Amino acid sequence: MSSNSFYPSDFDLHLFHEGNLFKAYNLFGSHVRNEKTFFALWAPNAEKVSVMGDFNNWTGRGAEMEQVTNEGVWFLELPQNLEGSLYKFEIVSKSGRVIHKTDPFAFMTELRPQTAGVIYTLDGYKWRDENWRSKNRRSSLLYKDPIAIYEMHLGTWKKKGKGENDLYTYRELADMLIPYVKEQGFTHIEVMPVTEHPFDRSWGYQSTGYFAATRRYGTPEDFMYFVDECHQHGLGVILDWVPGHFCKDAHGLHNFDGGFSYEYENSWDRENYVWGTANFDLSKKEVQSFLISNALFWIDYYHIDGFRVDAVSNIFYWPNRDGLEANPHGVSFLQKLNKAVFAFKPDALMIAEDSSDWPQVTAPVDQGGIGFNYKWNMGWMNDVLDYMETHWDYRSQKHHQMTFSLMYAYAENYILPFSHDEVVHGKKSLLDKMPGDYWQKFAQLRLLLMFMMAHPGKKLLFMGTELAPFSEWKDLEEVDWHLLDYDMHRSFNEYFKQLMHLYKTVPSLYELDHSPDGFQWIDVHNHEQSIFSFIRNDIEGNAVIIVCNFGNCGYSNYKVGVPQSGMYEEFLNSDEAVYGGSNMVNKKKIKSVAKVFHGQPAYVDINVPPFGAIYLRCVKDKGRN
Repeated sequence: MSSNSFYPSDFDLHLFHEGNLFKAYNLFGSHVRNEKTFFALWAPNAEKVSVMGDFNNWTGRGAEMEQVTNEGVWFLELPQNLEGSLYKFEIVSKSGRVIHKTDPFAFMTELRPQTAGVIYTLDGYKWRDENWRSKNRRSSLLYKDPIAIYEMHLGTWKKKGKGENDLYTYRELADMLIPYVKEQGFTHIEVMPVTEHPFDRSWGYQSTGYFAATRRYGTPEDFMYFVDECHQHGLGVILDWVPGHFCKDAHGLHNFDGGFSYEYENSWDRENYVWGTANFDLSKKEVQSFLISNALFWIDYYHIDGFRVDAVSNIFYWPNRDGLEANPHGVSFLQKLNKAVFAFKPDALMIAEDSSDWPQVTAPVDQGGIGFNYKWNMGWMNDVLDYMETHWDYRSQKHHQMTFSLMYAYAENYILPFSHDEVVHGKKSLLDKMPGDYWQKFAQLRLLLMFMMAHPGKKLLFMGTELAPFSEWKDLEEVDWHLLDYDMHRSFNEYFKQLMHLYKTVPSLYELDHSPDGFQWIDVHNHEQSIFSFIRNDIEGNAVIIVCNFGNCGYSNYKVGVPQSGMYEEFLNSDEAVYGGSNMVNKKKIKSVAKVFHGQPAYVDINVPPFGAIYLRCVKDKGRN
């Protein structure tokens, strides 16, 4: 062993087996240092391991690895710089079976369908996002600032053609996507998983290469450019991340060394029958080191701002047991993960995609919580979409579905999601979920989005929503850009941009998302007309009055209680003609009447359009008349 060897230290090995080596990517995998190449692998069930690649004719001869400890860590030092070479591990199991596996820590792999790892160094990119990273991004601002997330699939936002490889690169996408997303009014881009995966139509949710940005769209530096450009233009980048399960392709983590190193030994716990995948054994300390290191890796090398953690309920609970039986290993892993991420990046976004009612998901770990800082509000999404899909003649019977979310709105820090999951597999697009004729569908979608922007919680919308497509997401084709050739879709997009930019500039709509002080019902009981009215306040007490009519009848001289006397103006109406509406608007300023109504000290008489929403604010209080 040479004096400049990078042989694993006893301390690193101790941390790895303890579940606390949070930068395991600096040890494991392949690394070129001082014109030598080093390999390290965890394969506890292997009898023998060799490195095979294009540098030794894929034989493994002369590249046999040494077992460092009896706990399954293997190491090899080769005296040449093998940067750019292809390689795999040849593993002989204890039963004598020969297995060829891709390096779990590979920083780059071949383009599918090829599966070899590439010996690759990630230190060459020159970042230019210093201002983004150095400005005062206190964690408290994550709650008081507006957050509007554009969820997207890189392969189907835009395509060069119809073939599976007719894809834009990360760099090309950055140059097209960033100005577009900013124009639409979003604050963040959430990218569906870019961890390397063998099957396009898994959308990245069934990964093999957790440390490799998929080659479908270019090199690691290309993805760094994508993130860098987002930051330079004021957009955060969130990665969809899947620590619960992995795909079972032969070259991946499944049955890695002839045994079940990464997954549960027990088949009932190991098999994820819903998705055809294998569940990570989160009780294993080495698996904890692997996954937590992976999260820190994307922050460290790619400057990622946070993660949407997929299928959290599948981690909270054992997936194949009767009833809801908590998995203590999953719970403790998530707590450990969040503590590690926030210690490394205090302003990270850690977002739980959780459909369960597990308590305190967004409470700090030291207060008994799971430690995320946001959670998708799946209950709100399901209730609201069910209500919207109900014909307006029967919505009065489901009135509570639009109000129930306020019973628990402050139990967690919520993001309101209309994600890709709601517009695939026959669920229909948001527009097509709306009942009625062509005009009524558009009117109700405009109404729905204004209700969403006014409801407590940050926002997430799937790509294409801004165009109001009739078709659900087609995961082999690009977004329906041709819709902008049609007047109604073009008008809708103008409305969408106005709404999104307004959301970001009116503090009442976001500053107190997580405080009861930010919301007050005006009239919650009008189920006969399906009209809801409420107030959103900012920190200084400035109020926005929201009126949402989910019925098909418009009303003149509709009385709405307001929190102070004065002159009011309508500053957004979803029914404006320019947006494709019937133009039942309130053009002039409205003087309130100083008489108690709806429990408020005054009221205004306004026009309320059919399937319409209105935002009002006081522009001059009575004391300054």
